[in-house]
Amino acid sequence: MASTSIDINDSTTELKNSYAKVVLALLMRDMVVLKKNFLFFFIRVIMQPFLFVFVFTYVFPKIGQGVGAGSSKEAQFSTLLVAGVVGISIIFQAIQAVALPLVQEFGYTKEIEDRALAPVPIWALGVQKIISGAIQAVVAALVVFPIVAFVPATAVHLHFNWLVLITLIPLAAIVSGSLGLAIGTLVPPQQVALIFAIIVLPLTFLGAVYYPWASLSPIPWLKIVVLINPLVYINEGLRAALTQGVPHMSLVYVYLAMVIFGALLGLLAIKGLYRRILD
Repeated sequence: MASTSIDINDSTTELKNSYAKVVLALLMRDMVVLKKNFLFFFIRVIMQPFLFVFVFTYVFPKIGQGVGAGSSKEAQFSTLLVAGVVGISIIFQAIQAVALPLVQEFGYTKEIEDRALAPVPIWALGVQKIISGAIQAVVAALVVFPIVAFVPATAVHLHFNWLVLITLIPLAAIVSGSLGLAIGTLVPPQQVALIFAIIVLPLTFLGAVYYPWASLSPIPWLKIVVLINPLVYINEGLRAALTQGVPHMSLVYVYLAMVIFGALLGLLAIKGLYRRILD
């Protein structure tokens, strides 16, 4: 009986190791593709953040239409915008890296069928895509940060909380990868334009990118509604990690919300992947 139990445990361990190897192989394939197309990845990552920062924090102050009254207010806005733009880069890159290719794979390329034939369960394919999107989201944050820190015409006053930064960015990337997979499995290929119309735009303008969440107090109903937006927590956490003196949500709520969002979106995404593949 003891020998049988040991054999079963050994078989289970060996099976898990084989799953891990296949997931790692698929992940390495995605990284090789990313390396080969890094120039296009770089352009895709920096274009929107660069334009945001260039127009709002360089062009506007230079032509006398800076956001805020006076150079100190303009500098405060530039500092506040750093976290928002980095947060946008993380979540948008994950959506672009996971959701859009997945829509194509379920559509005309049918590449998802090849991946489904791999000797791993469907949930492992979903985990691989989430991790792949998360890695690309972290790279996007690293690429964008120098732009948002040095392009503004006004001074940017950053104060790093490294513990928050190194724990928050990976967590934000996983949440974003899970969101990307959920979108990719829920949106039909023929309705891909809806991703930008009903998801990307609301995420941006209601994601506390240009303002702290606390500043919505004069509009109490909106302050509550935007709490369903994961980008709010990402940006509020990044403000806590990158700035000092800028109001931000309590980190307890930030981390708790991101863990909950990561779990719920991951579960929704894996279920959606099962449904789409099996159908």
